[in-house]
Amino acid sequence: MQNLWQMLQKVALLIYKFNKNFKKNKMNTLELKGNKEPDEQKTPVEISGSQAVLDAMISEGVDTIFGYPGGAIMPIYDALYDYNDRLKHILVRHEQGAIHAAQGYARSSGKTGVVFATSGPGATNLVTGLADAMIDSNPIVCITGQVYASLLGTDAFQETDVINITTPVTKWNYQVTDASEIPEAIAKAFHIASTGRPGPVLVDITKNAQLQLFEYLGYKKCSHVRSYRPEPEIRKEFVEQAAELINNAKKPFVLFGQGVILGQAEEEFKKFIEKINVPAAATVMGLSALPTDHKLHVGMLGMHGNYAPNVMTNECDVLIAIGMRFDDRVTGRLDKYAKQAKVIHLDIDPAEIDKNVKTTVPVWGNCKKTLPLLTELVKEADHSDWLNKFRELEKEEIREVIQDELNPTGDIMTMGEVIKTLNELTNGDAIITTDVGQHQMVACRYAKYNNSKSSVTSGGLGTMGFGLPAAIGAWYGAPEKTVVAIIGDGGFQMTLQELGTIMQFGAKVKILILNNEFLGMVRQWQQLFHDKRYSFVNITSPDFVALAKAYYIDGQKISERKDLKSALETMINHDGAYLLEVMVGKENNVFPMVAQGSSVSEIRLK
Repeated sequence: MQNLWQMLQKVALLIYKFNKNFKKNKMNTLELKGNKEPDEQKTPVEISGSQAVLDAMISEGVDTIFGYPGGAIMPIYDALYDYNDRLKHILVRHEQGAIHAAQGYARSSGKTGVVFATSGPGATNLVTGLADAMIDSNPIVCITGQVYASLLGTDAFQETDVINITTPVTKWNYQVTDASEIPEAIAKAFHIASTGRPGPVLVDITKNAQLQLFEYLGYKKCSHVRSYRPEPEIRKEFVEQAAELINNAKKPFVLFGQGVILGQAEEEFKKFIEKINVPAAATVMGLSALPTDHKLHVGMLGMHGNYAPNVMTNECDVLIAIGMRFDDRVTGRLDKYAKQAKVIHLDIDPAEIDKNVKTTVPVWGNCKKTLPLLTELVKEADHSDWLNKFRELEKEEIREVIQDELNPTGDIMTMGEVIKTLNELTNGDAIITTDVGQHQMVACRYAKYNNSKSSVTSGGLGTMGFGLPAAIGAWYGAPEKTVVAIIGDGGFQMTLQELGTIMQFGAKVKILILNNEFLGMVRQWQQLFHDKRYSFVNITSPDFVALAKAYYIDGQKISERKDLKSALETMINHDGAYLLEVMVGKENNVFPMVAQGSSVSEIRLK
């Protein structure tokens, strides 16, 4: 038996050597600049692959890791035992919770979120979060364990082909089979995740590579990868053309998205719009890039956005899109979208230019760099009359929709009045995370944001279950802030097990459940477009307050308006996590609304 074991070890060693040579060739397609020559100043030390992983985390400035252990990643967790004083690990209750928490952390802190998960189901449970992070441009580094290299392809216990599974939903992924590759692979991972248009990356490390000892020369951050250009070259002639269009515009209109936040270009953006006095509207992901009360902020775009910016999209003569995607929720029917306008599109990702909306002038590059160039060339202008047209339409929306939503006269509470009262108590300084559904659109429409990185929501993928774990991560990213998770009764039940994470580690998250006893957004569509055939949208919920108390989290439930303000005050002022369930109207709808297949200018007020 011993001889057989020795033979197997020799075979495994040969496999590793083969893989090492093969993978080095493969790695060359994304080769680090100046990272191939050994650092002669450093004396090599023998460490394990697992130690190399954790040393990389510390070198990259990671302070918080969200994860869940398992067999294939056990060596890394064993090493983590000795790093407790340097790395904070938050044990979630489900891997999906881990990656949504990492997204929340990335969104509130501006740093890269980090996730650990094991092989097989551990890795596959990350897929929804990876897809969410990919489409919403969240910088995430996932480290997954994998079975021994010698077992790859054998359908070993908890083996999945995580590389092929995650390729469509990652910015880059890579499988490590030899410990010596770990420092370089993780350096690339952090560089690729956080630069250019950010996104999730995944490094899959076989168990043998985690255990293997190798000569370690220290960690070197990556600053360049061959064949990867994070930012396109800025073409100044296009900046000049854009400035000329803006200077000649009578009715310019700015649409801004998360690119402003990711580029840390909030001040540059503000200077630009203020110089030309132009109305500006946010995408869902762009919320908080500009303070809600800014004089040029005219609301939110999209299916349930504000009336004026949607209608005026088809009235402007120059449409200036900054750091945003022209996705279907923003554009509505494409063949009827802004056909009268010349379109200027500033974006760091060339793939987004002309993808959906034909651009007159593309301005490639990080808007942190392109906006000052553009601001310098545009002339000061007064578009007050044009801005007033937005304000007139705003009054119509207030009269037809907003007044009744924020100040209802009936006995039934609305989601809008809950958000309004929350604004009064937080003064717009809280970080608001949301789940997905009617409450999300209401929160995005009515929440007040004074500070950037204050809105954390699932935009492109629309992931129910996002809200609670994202709030946990957001709190770790900005623990000095009040973090309020606004969640529906449906979405909460998808990831409510993360109450256990709060119980164990103490994130001071305020959980606000807006309970309409329906899967509200689906019900709204069934009402409006399917003759009120309410098919499987009635959802029965447990006693959420009792559930919270089972996790040693305080809470209460209210159903009357007279209790609303005091209940919210109790929630906000409570020292620790708190759950407040508010019963709201069962069949209230979110308006305005652009129906699928309609033009944005055909937006409905009722």
